[in-house]
Amino acid sequence: EYFCFHDRDIAPEGDTLRETDKNLDKVVDKIEENMKSTGIKLLWNTSSLFTNPRFVSGASTSPFADIYAYAGGQLKHSLEIAKRLGAENYVFWGGREGYETLLNTDMGLELDNMARLMHLAVDYARSIGFTGDFYVEPKPKEPTKHQYDFDSATVIGFLRKYGLDKDFKLNIEANHATLAQHTFQHELRVARTNGMFGSIDANQGDPLLGWDTDQFPTNVYDAALCMYEVLKAGGFTNGGLNFDAKPRRTSFTAEDLFRSHIAGMDSFAAGLLVAAKMHEDKVIENLQAERYSSFDSGIGATVENGTASLASLEEYALDIPQAKLIEATKSDHLESVKATINNYMIDALAEA
Repeated sequence: EYFCFHDRDIAPEGDTLRETDKNLDKVVDKIEENMKSTGIKLLWNTSSLFTNPRFVSGASTSPFADIYAYAGGQLKHSLEIAKRLGAENYVFWGGREGYETLLNTDMGLELDNMARLMHLAVDYARSIGFTGDFYVEPKPKEPTKHQYDFDSATVIGFLRKYGLDKDFKLNIEANHATLAQHTFQHELRVARTNGMFGSIDANQGDPLLGWDTDQFPTNVYDAALCMYEVLKAGGFTNGGLNFDAKPRRTSFTAEDLFRSHIAGMDSFAAGLLVAAKMHEDKVIENLQAERYSSFDSGIGATVENGTASLASLEEYALDIPQAKLIEATKSDHLESVKATINNYMIDALAEA
């Protein structure tokens, strides 16, 4: 029902921004015609502020004011296209917003400038009537060694520091989680628990490779845990599943591309069936409730309700024998927990 695009992927660049905008508008005219005839909608669009050599040192974090100004102009036109095509969201993807070394980097200025451009974008977009959500897509490295949008937690901290957390949510990509040495579920959980889950780039990476391989998703286990987080978040609002993926180099036929999309959709459909059953049975919620049950009463309840103090904690703990403390530390039964999830995978898919 939806599609997504980067501005520089759909039209060639000219010698100037003015010329490039004209090229882009010609293609957007065709896109608008096809959207009207097919009913297919725009989930999100974004500006490619990273591929051209002018962005070698970043766009909003570039040390060169001319590049910063060009990025702002490109972003402005891209937001106008979002409004024109009725985009439900707009994504910020900081492909080169980072640094190679701190020896010649003014980190404070770069972060301030990145936040300034994001504020300008929100203000302008709202002024022209764009009502969609804004997303930031975390990515830890590749191409830039140290990127400011490293992972969900880093991005959330940045947004809150600069007062952008009310305007932005997160677009989580599975492969970027891999690069950050996190799981896909971890990045989604961080976004969800902070009330900033927005959308998903559905792909998978290779844990043995340190770059963005953007493979079509076929790992049903990961897809199930992903869709569990989506269900816990109440489902998508303006977001969705976008296959930011491509077939492998040796899979080069049109049929390969066709089947790759089917494989990705089937994987997430299967994952949703598993997640829905787990969600219905509250299997993960029950496991968590049991593990943290000591906070439901006694000293634990005073911690949760905010009446505890260091003095009250000390008074409670002073005379507890070591044996009783060891007894209070119960097994997680982690292997059984994983086996339970496996059983849900097997049973839900068998029923389907």
